[in-house]
Amino acid sequence: MTVSLTAYLRACHCGPTVTVTVVGTALAVGSGRPWPQVVLVAVAVFAGQLSIGWSNDWIDAARDKAAGRVDKPIPAGEAGRRGVGVAAVVALAAAVLLSVVATSTGWAHIVAVAAGWWYNVHAKRTVLSPLPFALAFGLLVVFATVSPSWQMVAAGALLGVSAHITNVLPDLADDAATGVHGFPHRLGVRGATATALACLAAATGLLLTVFEHRPYLVGALAVVGLISAALSSRRRLFLFVQLAALVNVAVLLWTTSTT
Repeated sequence: MTVSLTAYLRACHCGPTVTVTVVGTALAVGSGRPWPQVVLVAVAVFAGQLSIGWSNDWIDAARDKAAGRVDKPIPAGEAGRRGVGVAAVVALAAAVLLSVVATSTGWAHIVAVAAGWWYNVHAKRTVLSPLPFALAFGLLVVFATVSPSWQMVAAGALLGVSAHITNVLPDLADDAATGVHGFPHRLGVRGATATALACLAAATGLLLTVFEHRPYLVGALAVVGLISAALSSRRRLFLFVQLAALVNVAVLLWTTSTT
């Protein structure tokens, strides 16, 4: 079996990994952390997301094979299950060490990463499946930001729930066939979609109480929403949530730098 870097990048769920790292880094910059801390926060978040992504494919290898997921590197034979597992553990150790060194709230990121692993190991199969995402995204704000407001922490948690639901929407049938019945699966496609968008709207509403330049945020989100509607599909809905989160953080960063 030929193992490539591309296969490992795919196994780490590269899109969400990069998005969460960018969000964490932007929050650190926007809250005024010194640049050495910003770099440590960025690397810690990146390592944590690598560990969560790799552990997901490592733990789900047998289930993905049973579901015929040839788009996944392990069942497709492009990466070894053991190698991906080792990479996940090494990245986890790096994330813990870097979190402790980065900020006094490093504990928050350690708990956030632990929540991601909890989801992969067990919670994804239960009605509590949104809880690890709410914890992880809310605690990411606590870790990256200096003295975040409760609105920012709550908005992070809501964005996490929205990201969770939209991420699993395209795979509801495959998941159900292999014994995964998380919260979105119990809601069905329409109920899950409505819940995800409601969480996104609630998160944006909370941030509107913090942001000074509210019309700009509303306009930016409207543009993202129109693009998403024009290219609507269950998979693109997850992309929409990621873009909306990035827009929220970008406006927060701009607001902080101009006040």
